[in-house]
Amino acid sequence: MERLVLLTWLLACSLPRPSATQNPAPAGVLNCCEGDVLFLVDSSGSVSSYEHSRMLAFLSELLLPFSLGEDQVRVGLLQVGTEPRLEFGFDTFSSQSGLQGALRNIKPLRGDTNTVEALRMAKEGALRPGTADGARAGLPRVLVWLTDGIKPGEVLGPMARLREEGVAVLVVSTGHGNYQVLRQVVSPPVESHLYFVDIDDMSIITEDLRDAVIEIIRAERMHVRDVSTNSATLQWRPVLSGLTGYYEIRFAPVLTGGTGSGGTGTSPSTGGSHYQRITQSADASTARLTGLKADTTYTATLTPESNDQAFNTLSVTFTTNPEVLSPSVVTISESGQSSVRVSWGPLQPEAVTSYYIEYSALPRGRLHAVTVGRTHNSTLLRDLQPDTTYLVTVSARHASGKEKAMSVKVCTQEVTPALADLQLTAVGSDSVQVDWKGSVAGGVRGYWLTWEGQRSSEPGQRSSLYLPPDSLSTRLTHVPPSARVCVSPIYRMARGEGLCCTAQFHSNALAYGYQS
Repeated sequence: MERLVLLTWLLACSLPRPSATQNPAPAGVLNCCEGDVLFLVDSSGSVSSYEHSRMLAFLSELLLPFSLGEDQVRVGLLQVGTEPRLEFGFDTFSSQSGLQGALRNIKPLRGDTNTVEALRMAKEGALRPGTADGARAGLPRVLVWLTDGIKPGEVLGPMARLREEGVAVLVVSTGHGNYQVLRQVVSPPVESHLYFVDIDDMSIITEDLRDAVIEIIRAERMHVRDVSTNSATLQWRPVLSGLTGYYEIRFAPVLTGGTGSGGTGTSPSTGGSHYQRITQSADASTARLTGLKADTTYTATLTPESNDQAFNTLSVTFTTNPEVLSPSVVTISESGQSSVRVSWGPLQPEAVTSYYIEYSALPRGRLHAVTVGRTHNSTLLRDLQPDTTYLVTVSARHASGKEKAMSVKVCTQEVTPALADLQLTAVGSDSVQVDWKGSVAGGVRGYWLTWEGQRSSEPGQRSSLYLPPDSLSTRLTHVPPSARVCVSPIYRMARGEGLCCTAQFHSNALAYGYQS
């Protein structure tokens, strides 16, 4: 027994330690992919320490070529035992040095093969839909299960639910796995997603399994951004990084009756003689397409050309923005009794020579006009009539000779009385509370109060008081009986027409005056 343990220890110690210097990454795999790959590794009691170390060495070689990170490939590892454990999640490693070091230091869990619990953890955790957000939303998710095949548990249901949620399932069995069960576990095609291999011969499937994973997470997507009326930017993953070659880009309007494509393959519209062609270097990832027509649908294709490796042609269809001639919007603000501000947009000083604004009172008012320069996007119309509806037309004179106009209706504010509803309330035998309603509209600078006795025995007893424009009440004392109280608005140049009331002193009574 001691000799067997010693032999096992010697074999484990004699295994080469995986390292980046031993297995240089194939250049064509760098930057090839986007996606999340979770490895489910059986480390229960049925897997020996030797078998466990061989599985980890296999994973080290399998993953070494990939570029890791938020916008590349993310890797997680979940071990299966009595109590499954997530050794590291998708956000743990963004470099190969960290990942390779972690793979060398993982210890087996032992115990039962609780695969069902591990799958629950995967479904509710790392592989749960919606855990990827932002730029990673919609990226492929892959589960690779490494098992010795001994008593895996009731895995068909959990695996089926993962596949229904869009997770691609691949399996590597190193022992006595049931083929009929495992073929139902994997995602199609079975021939490239299910592997049976001896623990000492795992390296013979490394390239095939890697290619199968790449086929799922290959970043064969081209995006269009910064679309305008006459240009657009193509963006793609630089799959030629580390290789010799270049990118060929073709773009052309979609022909009548033709079809565009959002996947791979060459669009018919770029295969004729009317396409435009540009090239970009192998390290490029964007290209700006210029000279496009407004409000036109285009198909663009990207073909990575390299003697080192073959790549698919990517294509995308997009539509340029419609040409917008100013003014496309006219708005009204700062509406007053005698003026309004008219604004318009978009401002196009490079295309417009001047703006011409016409306005007249409806239905048949006199026509007025004003011209402003091409750098202006608003003007204040003055000397308007209060409480009147105007038709305002803004016309843009373009350098191309075109002219575009847009009209709006605007109503000026009605004149609000500066003074209304004067009331006097008797307080005691010789005091009066004076209240009124006023408005600062129309330039009211304040209020002038006067009161004068009306009885013949008290002729000429006249008093006055100034109040600021925000004061709408005051209390007068020592008011003669039957005094005449008047309140008038004060403007910048003169005093306006006021209201007057006569004060009547009665016990517990209100005296309402009348307008003179």
